Amino acid sequence: MNNLFFKTAVAIVVIAVFSSCNTKKNETLISTGKNKPNILIIVTDQLRAQALGYSGDPNIKTPNIDKLAAMSANFTNAVSGMPVCTPFRGSLITGQRPITNGMFMNDIQLDTTALTMGKIYSKQGYDTGYIGKWHMDGNGREKFIPPGNRRQGFQFWMANECSHNYNKSVYFDNNDPTPRIWKGYDTFAQTDAAIDFMKSKKETKNPFLLVLSWGTPHNPYNTAPKKYQQMFSPENIKLRPNVPEKMHDDVKKNIVGYYAHVAAIDDMIGKLIQNLKETNQLDNTIIVFTSDHGDLLGSHSAYRKQQPYNESIKVPMLVYVPKALGVKAGVRDAMINSEDILPTLLGLCDMSIPKSVEGINYRRYLEGKDDTVGKETIITCVQPFGEWNGVTGKGREYRGLVTSKYTFVKDLKGPWLLFDNEKDPYQMNNLVNNPEYSKIQVDLDNRLVKRLKDNGDDFLDGMHYVKKWKYPVNESGTVPYNHK
Repeated sequence: MNNLFFKTAVAIVVIAVFSSCNTKKNETLISTGKNKPNILIIVTDQLRAQALGYSGDPNIKTPNIDKLAAMSANFTNAVSGMPVCTPFRGSLITGQRPITNGMFMNDIQLDTTALTMGKIYSKQGYDTGYIGKWHMDGNGREKFIPPGNRRQGFQFWMANECSHNYNKSVYFDNNDPTPRIWKGYDTFAQTDAAIDFMKSKKETKNPFLLVLSWGTPHNPYNTAPKKYQQMFSPENIKLRPNVPEKMHDDVKKNIVGYYAHVAAIDDMIGKLIQNLKETNQLDNTIIVFTSDHGDLLGSHSAYRKQQPYNESIKVPMLVYVPKALGVKAGVRDAMINSEDILPTLLGLCDMSIPKSVEGINYRRYLEGKDDTVGKETIITCVQPFGEWNGVTGKGREYRGLVTSKYTFVKDLKGPWLLFDNEKDPYQMNNLVNNPEYSKIQVDLDNRLVKRLKDNGDDFLDGMHYVKKWKYPVNESGTVPYNHK
């Protein structure tokens, strides 16, 4: 470990003991000079928390992710507050909820004047980089995103708006507007690009912030390299009990491809960690491993995301913090949400948290100094156009309160879902309006109403938000979907 970093980090911990800083969004943290930790954020797409070895999935082994979990703070109750790609990503880089930053559905553009992770860390002397899926520009999924504010403060750029053709995946290399194709399976090629970026920063004076954003294991499911597809067979798959029997054959065919993508991701996690060890950067690098949302994969008769069930909203959240920063590895049960990632990283780097940030700084919680946070969190769906993403039939807009024990959800008509997640982990018994749970329902409802009021969320229909943000609506009554 860099000796200067070790001395600086120890000083941080000592000072923090006598500090009066707390988890309020406006707190100002102690500056520690130039030597700050590197940050590697690894974002998968549609990886549900249950589909990993350390989570107890009987169908897959993920030894490298399991090792990362063992050396990290493992937030087992992490939630994607609005379980859709663009909303999560907007919250990740702004620390704001989707109702605040306007990123409440896919294929829309984040305000180019927003105060973002890339801009904050660049101003603090970090070399910032982004590799892989962006999905925050809204001007076409395979169009060039020019340098400047549309890249939200990220300097190094090997990215594309969105592609799920993992074997012929388009990207743009920094300032070159010529589209390129990642060589082979893009998860592998993007990982190699990330390793090259981190190696190039080993001897520089500035720390780095790198976001590595994979498109997998999002569907199409059966497109991973054959080596990984051959690891799984439909007849050996054990499905969750909330997958209806009529869907079993179809789900098993798809889920083996999903697990193949996850197995490939696991190998890449191993490759990234090994590189950081070999270059002596691991002891000075914070690592976040998470996903933008989960995948229902047949649970509750549906695929993909957006719905308020655990398979959709719960995501892996591993935060590896170098030992010198005073955070011990282990399970954490706080309900950390998407908007909490940025303020927590700023806290761990002893950087001021802007007033625009709405999330919670979990640093003191991670240090074992504040157990008052993370008891509950909010989930949200703004659905202006009447259908779930990828799910046939009418959708429901909702707001929900999630605790470690209960999930309570309201739609625009009133209470919709209530689950006791301890007694009913697969959420198969809806307790809404059950007399035995009436007091619990009233309490959760009151807490949800208070949280929405505190957040400035009036819970209106989706078209209200479309009009508020002046998004264009075409002749079919929807926001144009810019695929090309």
